[in-house]
Amino acid sequence: MEFRPCIDIHNGKVKQIVGGSLVDVGNSARENFVATQDAAFFAQLYRKTGLVGGHVIMLNARDSEYYEATKAQALMALMAYPGGLQIGGGITDENAAEFLGAGASHVIVTSYVFRNGKINYENLYKIKKKVGKEHLVLDLSCRKKEGSYYIVTDRWQKFTGETVTEELLDALRNCCDEFLIHAVDVEGKANGIEEELTALLGKWGKIPITYAGGVGSFDDLGKLKTLGKNKLNVTIGSALDIFGGSMEYDKVLEYMKQ
Repeated sequence: MEFRPCIDIHNGKVKQIVGGSLVDVGNSARENFVATQDAAFFAQLYRKTGLVGGHVIMLNARDSEYYEATKAQALMALMAYPGGLQIGGGITDENAAEFLGAGASHVIVTSYVFRNGKINYENLYKIKKKVGKEHLVLDLSCRKKEGSYYIVTDRWQKFTGETVTEELLDALRNCCDEFLIHAVDVEGKANGIEEELTALLGKWGKIPITYAGGVGSFDDLGKLKTLGKNKLNVTIGSALDIFGGSMEYDKVLEYMKQ
């Protein structure tokens, strides 16, 4: 299990938000933390402490009045830590090369591949060909409905008809290098992980998966390690002291080395 850091950017600022609260109309979200530092500050911190594979997420839609400010912050982060960060948010085959050229190790894709409620294999193969499997992360962030974890798109606002299952992971794993999976219902709440989801992902474990959502304590990290059979990487956001939480960044790093 590795610690994969994050830089979430909304309305041109580094923030931690409650995942299910994003709304495009009015560019609003329920905020846990708004940083005074820019995205490059956090990228430099991750670089200094030797963390790799973290993700930068642009949380504004591409037609938002804030998108360019958010994108500018994202590019600052990538340039501050070339090769050390992945980027997601509005990525398509048309703009992916720009972000890779700016220093991203991978592009993270959701809405471009999951369209009209299902997998658009034409788009999937198109972006895979464009950037290479080794530079592609598929975001299977999900919300629970009727007992299943449904993949959600468009800043986690729209349900697709696809659910996170071992069969789906098998179908997609040859098209990407990793999966990123936010448990959206607990994202930003620092109040416990989605145990059923982590157990499912740990049981599969065939390519790297980063789990994000709900980690609020070292007990949660222990549960994640056990349920995920030590196969899942983890992101911690709102609970970290660098984002206003109670979990000390340096202690998290020490814990992950054990």
